[in-house]
Formats: sequence, C-alpha cells, structure tokens
Amino acid sequence: MRIHKPLLALALFALTAAAAHAATPSLTGNYKVHISVAGTEADSDCTFTQTDKELTGTCKGDNGTTTLKGSVDGAKATWKYDIDYNGMALTLVYTGTIADSGKIEGDIDVQPVGAAGSFTAVPVTDAPAPAAAPAK
Repeated sequence: MRIHKPLLALALFALTAAAAHAATPSLTGNYKVHISVAGTEADSDCTFTQTDKELTGTCKGDNGTTTLKGSVDGAKATWKYDIDYNGMALTLVYTGTIADSGKIEGDIDVQPVGAAGSFTAVPVTDAPAPAAAPAK
C-alpha cells in the first residue's frame, strides 16, 4: 500500500492540532483560591466560566462577592477583580500557569499599592455520594 505524502502530512497535522487542543483543559468550574500577600493569607471560593480564551466568573471571600474578568492563553491564565479593603479600593491581578491537573499557581499583584504575592487555585471536585447503609 502506497501512502501519498500530502495525505500523510494532512493526517499528522490534524492529529497534532487535536492533541494540542486537548492538552489545554477548560477552567470552567469551582476553585478554592489561597493567596499570600505581604504576610497576609486569605482564601476565597471562585467560579470560573471559560468561553474560548475569555475567562469570567465570581469570587467570594472575606470582602464579599466580586466579579472577575480575564483570559486564558495556552497554559497561562490571568484575571482581575476589584475589592474594597478597609476603605481602600484595590485591584487584584492574578497571573498563573495551569497544570495538567487544572491547578493554577502564580503571582498576584495588588494595585495601586504595588504589593505582590503568590496564589494557588485548586479545582473543587464533587465528592462521591456516600454509599447507602446495608439493609438490616
């Protein structure tokens, strides 16, 4: 059997493109986010919705619930949202790398004060339902 080179090249291109697309998981879902900035630790529950490269959602923490906007480019995710912290308007800007597991780790920049830190966002998976007790 003889395989034509153009047909083989097209098939290899299609497989490579499909593999590259499959390697970037969607961030749509719920995440537990932990931040550490200038000695202050905080946790929030975030819900992300990814549509193509656009990232939207909400985060709920000690300062209430806020709306986020950002983007996803390959294994890089960025998002930001505004909060009121002790009467001061702040913008938190997250820039992270997405692991194969969906975990996101990276840096956080607090504007306009210029404080910096790190964050980890871990996907929340639904726990399996407990097994029913055996009948007696």
